[in-house]
Amino acid sequence: MPDKIIRIGGASGFWGESAIATPQLLGAGVDYLVYDYLAEITMSIMARAHARDPAAGFAGDFISAVLKPHAKAIAAQGVKVIANAGGVNPASCGKAARALIKEQGLDLKVAVITGDNLLADVDAIAADAPAEMFTGAAFPDKDKIASINAYLGAFPIARALAEGADIVITGRCVDSAVTLGACIHEFGWSESDYDLLASGSLAGHLLECGPQATGGNYTDWEDAGDIANIGYPIGSVSADGSFTVTKPDGTAGCVTVGTVSEQMLYEIGDPQAYFLPDVVCDFSSVEIAQTGPDMVRVSPAKGYPAPDHYKTCLTYGEGFRGGTSVSFYGFDAARKAQKFCDNVLVRANNILRGHNLGDYSETSVEIIGAGSQFGDFAPSHEPREVVAKIAAKHSEAAAIGILLRELTGLGLSTPPGLSGFSGARAKPSPVVRLFSYLTPKGALPVEIDVDGRKIAFQDADAVAFDPAAIQRPPAPQTPDGQDAATEVPLIRLAWARSGDKGNKANIGVIARDPDYLPYIWAALTPASVADRFAHFIEGGADPAKVDKYSLPGSHAINFLIDSILGGGGMASIRNDAQGKGYGQILLAHPVAIPAALADKLDDQQGMI
Repeated sequence: MPDKIIRIGGASGFWGESAIATPQLLGAGVDYLVYDYLAEITMSIMARAHARDPAAGFAGDFISAVLKPHAKAIAAQGVKVIANAGGVNPASCGKAARALIKEQGLDLKVAVITGDNLLADVDAIAADAPAEMFTGAAFPDKDKIASINAYLGAFPIARALAEGADIVITGRCVDSAVTLGACIHEFGWSESDYDLLASGSLAGHLLECGPQATGGNYTDWEDAGDIANIGYPIGSVSADGSFTVTKPDGTAGCVTVGTVSEQMLYEIGDPQAYFLPDVVCDFSSVEIAQTGPDMVRVSPAKGYPAPDHYKTCLTYGEGFRGGTSVSFYGFDAARKAQKFCDNVLVRANNILRGHNLGDYSETSVEIIGAGSQFGDFAPSHEPREVVAKIAAKHSEAAAIGILLRELTGLGLSTPPGLSGFSGARAKPSPVVRLFSYLTPKGALPVEIDVDGRKIAFQDADAVAFDPAAIQRPPAPQTPDGQDAATEVPLIRLAWARSGDKGNKANIGVIARDPDYLPYIWAALTPASVADRFAHFIEGGADPAKVDKYSLPGSHAINFLIDSILGGGGMASIRNDAQGKGYGQILLAHPVAIPAALADKLDDQQGMI
C-alpha cells in the first residue's frame, strides 16, 4: 500500500466543455476518469429544465459525448468513472447510463448518489428561514426559488466504489470530491486522516478545472503552444497524499510550477481554512516543484476535522436582465460608443415611463478597448476601435425587451462607425441570485443506488471548526540594506490567477522566484489593491473589503475581495461577472525592487 500510486485524469471542468479529454486520457492510461460539470449557475439552468421535463435536469453530454462513444474502451481498460453529471436529477442520468450500457452489451455497474437536492423541502426550509451565511441577508421568497442543493463530500463516492461500482454518478458534491472519493477507496483513508483528506482534496482541486492546470488561462499563455491540442491533467496520487501532475504525451499545453500554482489558488478564500464536507484544508505550506518536463510534484497539505454542517446553496429569481455588445471604429470611437449607449438608455427609460414600468434597477455600460476594465489605471491612448457592452436589470421582462429593441432602433441615429456581428436579437433572461446557508450533518437522506440495490449513507460525526487552530505564517520580510530603486510591473515578478466566490473575487499571486516575494508582499497592500479595483468594488476603494493571505510554501499571496462582481454569476450584468480577468488587471501593479534584482530579471530568459 505505501508504494501504491493511482492515476486520475481530470476530463471535464464545466458543463459544455470540449469532448476531447476522454479519448486523450484513455490513450494515456489512467485508473480513473473524473468529470466536474456543476456550478451554481448550472444548477439553476438544470432546475428550470427539470421543471419543464421531469426526465431532464442532468448533463446529457456525459451520456452522449462520454459514455456512448467510449464506454467499450472504459470497460476494456477497467477504468472507473466518477462524475457529478447528475445535476438536479441523478436518477435520470443513472437510468440513461444503464440503458446505454445494456444497449452496448457491457458489464458495468452504475451507482447513483442522491440526497443533496432539498427543493422538495422548500416549505420547511423557508419556515426555518436561515440567514445568508456570508452577508446575513434574509431568506428569499420561496416561490422564486429554483434550486436548493447541499454540497456532499467524497465518502459516499468511496462507498459506492467499495460496493463494486464502475461508474459513479452524483448530484451536487464539492468539485474535488470526485477525485478524493477515488483516493479514499484506493488507499483506505479514514475520516480522521485529516492531512491525507486535505491532500486528496488538493489533488481534486487541481484536476477539477481540466486544462487550467496544463496551460489554460495561464499568465505565460504563449508557453501553452497549440491549445487546440491542449493536454488534460493527470494526477498520479500516492498513499501519503503527495502527487505528481502531468499530461498525456504528444499533447500541447504545459505543466509547470506556474500552471499548477495558479490552479491551486484559483477560486479559494482563506488558504488555511478551505472548507469542504470531509475536511478543512490548509494549503499554505504546500510546496510545488518541477521534477521534469511537464511534470510537477505537489507536497501533502494539512487538514483539520470536517465541519459539522454542509454548505447549501439555493438559487432564486430576481427579475430579468438583458443586453448586447456592438462595436464602433474610426476617430473618437470610445466617445461615439459612450454617446450611443447613453442615448439608448435615455430613450428606453422614456418608453418605460410611458408604460408605467419604472426605471431600470441597474444599468451597465462598459466600453471595452478604452480601458474601462482598468478604471483610473487605464491606458491613455485613444483607441480607434472599441466594443460597447450595454445591459440592464428590471423586474419585468417587457422592460428588458424595450431596451433590446431600442439598442437596434437607434441604429440609424447613431454616431458613425457602428458595426457588429450578430444573429437573432438578444432576449431577456432571468436574474438568478445565489443564497448560501448551512445544513447540519445528519439532516440529509443520502442514498447510494448500485443498479437497484439501495444503501443508506450517514456521514461521520463532525465538530464546529475552531479558527484559533490556525497558526498564521509570518509576513515575508524585505532583506535589510536593499533599497528598492527600480519599479517593474508585477507580471515580471509573478504569475496570477483570479476567479469568483459568489459576489467576491479572489486573485492568487505567485512569485516566479522566492527572492521576489518580499517586494511583492510590500507593494501589494489591501489599500493598493482596493485602489486598483475601486471602479468595481461596491462603495469604492475600501481596504476593509480586501483580505490578504500568505502561502509561504508556494511563495504566494491570495487576495479575497468582497462586493466586487455586481452580484456575481447570473445576478451580474458586468462584462466579467466572474472576475476571470482580474488577475490580468493586478499584473500591471508596479513593484519596487532593488537594482540587484532588476539585473537578475534582465539576465533571465523567457520572462515578460
